[in-house]
Amino acid sequence: MPSIGNELKKLATPGRAKTNVWFFKTGKGQDGEGDSFLGVSVPATRRVAKKFTHLPLEELSTSLESKFHEHRLCALLVLVEKFKKADEKERKEIFDFYLSKTKFVNNWDLVDLSADKIVGEYLFDKEKKSLYALAKSDSLWERRIAIVSTFALIRRGELKDTFKISRILLGDSHDLIYKACGWMLREAGKRDKNALVQFLEAHKSKMPRTMLRYAIEKFSPQERAHFMAK
Repeated sequence: MPSIGNELKKLATPGRAKTNVWFFKTGKGQDGEGDSFLGVSVPATRRVAKKFTHLPLEELSTSLESKFHEHRLCALLVLVEKFKKADEKERKEIFDFYLSKTKFVNNWDLVDLSADKIVGEYLFDKEKKSLYALAKSDSLWERRIAIVSTFALIRRGELKDTFKISRILLGDSHDLIYKACGWMLREAGKRDKNALVQFLEAHKSKMPRTMLRYAIEKFSPQERAHFMAK
């Protein structure tokens, strides 16, 4: 009987697995400590995911809780596909399921390929309290889920939560949060540059350099020099 694990196993390549162990920083004390890889590309994992969109949430738990990175990624991609086709009741179930499993959404790519498409999309027209709870979490990955989820809001022209959550995360201690905030600020600036400039002028002296560099990436050389001078 076909399963996510069996399908991914057929596509595994030891060379890619070895590269991913290095790329995703799986050593002791690193962000992805202890993660295991089969060596399956993201496009190939997407193709496998499309075969399993019929799986109920309880069956997806096995893959989402797997030690193998690609199993977890595939399960998340299945959730994204299910969410796209779901009615409101089913979307709420997927949203709740996702938030109950955030300890397994535990690397930057897993967050970035799923958070905005599930959490952000679900919360767009709803109260955002859960988003702010994630932003204040002790979990690095939950904090990244919070800011990356706002990408769904940005795409619809709703920018205030991106700025508010970025403000909460100004004092964060992790480079992966700086990068994610800078990325979302940059995206918000594409929709409203004046709003981004106001945010930067108010907070540039406190912003981590990495966050600031990402946020102003699309600015002119003169504008970048102005903000980097702080």
